[in-house]
Amino acid sequence: MSGEADEIRGSSETIHDGGDGIRGTALGSAPVPLSVLDLVTVGAGHTASGAVRTAVELARTAERRGFHRYWVAEHHSMPGVASSSPAVLLAHLAAHTDRIRLGSGGVMLPNHAPLVIAEQFGTLEAMAPGRIDLGLGRAPGTDGATAAALRRGRHHEGAEDFPQQLAELTRFLDDSFPDGHPYAGIHAVPGPVQATSPGGVPSAHRPPVWLLGSSGFSARLAGSLGLPFAFAHHFSAAHTLPALDLYRASFRPSETLAEPYALIGVAALAAEEEREARRQVMTGALSMLRLRTGRPGLVPTPEEAEAYPFQEAERHFVDSWLGNVVHGTPDAVRQGLDDLAKRTGADELMITTNAHGSAARLRSYELIADLYGLPRG
Repeated sequence: MSGEADEIRGSSETIHDGGDGIRGTALGSAPVPLSVLDLVTVGAGHTASGAVRTAVELARTAERRGFHRYWVAEHHSMPGVASSSPAVLLAHLAAHTDRIRLGSGGVMLPNHAPLVIAEQFGTLEAMAPGRIDLGLGRAPGTDGATAAALRRGRHHEGAEDFPQQLAELTRFLDDSFPDGHPYAGIHAVPGPVQATSPGGVPSAHRPPVWLLGSSGFSARLAGSLGLPFAFAHHFSAAHTLPALDLYRASFRPSETLAEPYALIGVAALAAEEEREARRQVMTGALSMLRLRTGRPGLVPTPEEAEAYPFQEAERHFVDSWLGNVVHGTPDAVRQGLDDLAKRTGADELMITTNAHGSAARLRSYELIADLYGLPRG
């Protein structure tokens, strides 16, 4: 892997310092910068159109309240998740926001040709200069059969090819294939090649690349490349501390970062009353149970979740899942987030709030912003 890491590192010519949005600023009394991860969930009785409208409202709320970035995640063949096309969603969100960073948390690189991703995110950067993050994962974001359908004609490529795919994508983003390379004459447009064309004007920005992970592989790779790292604590809590330790131990300063920068995804929901918070998070827990048992569907209503006849094994799964969701009254959520930031040493918390309806999710983010005295916009 060291040779591949050197190739990726050597291809990047863009320097990202603390002013470019990688390292955020903690506002109010928040222990670290706060951000948003949105799965664009679709609840029973609702539509994908409604979910996208909620995403716009949530992005605007996050911008107004001082959250640092807003990411959407690539998932496929899941009726309750409308984020199968991150680039399309981000273009829509860019048109409805002005300042907040927007990005993918993430694009599942094995599902796509690297040139296509470079073109998509070059286009997004042209739409919202200086506001785009390119977060990359090596999982398919779906089941094996769907992954095979996504990769039609490319069945030999998979997660194990991620370092090579990342190197190729980085070369396209920087237009830095060496002379003699088969792709030396191929350019991702919009991209750096436009600045070297007659009459061209250099662009001030290139989307910073983040690596995402839920285990140690991407942690080590991100560290060796000197890239920012995002860990999926919200569904892989047992591996959070080992992965962050591995990232920091593997870190080599680069043109991108002089020091490690790691955010963690955190499932959290605040409500005025503890019982209401429990009702809302149970909808996400039941939805996850169904997904894990091969029955994916729309996010159920609180009433359906309350009435569901959990078997013993199902109850054990749900209790375990909820043990990793910071939820309750605002004070309880603040304590949970503060403790998590202290325990992990994370540089940023990216909060994902999954519930059936938009009102509970939007209210939760407002309450969390109020907890820390974030600006009201």
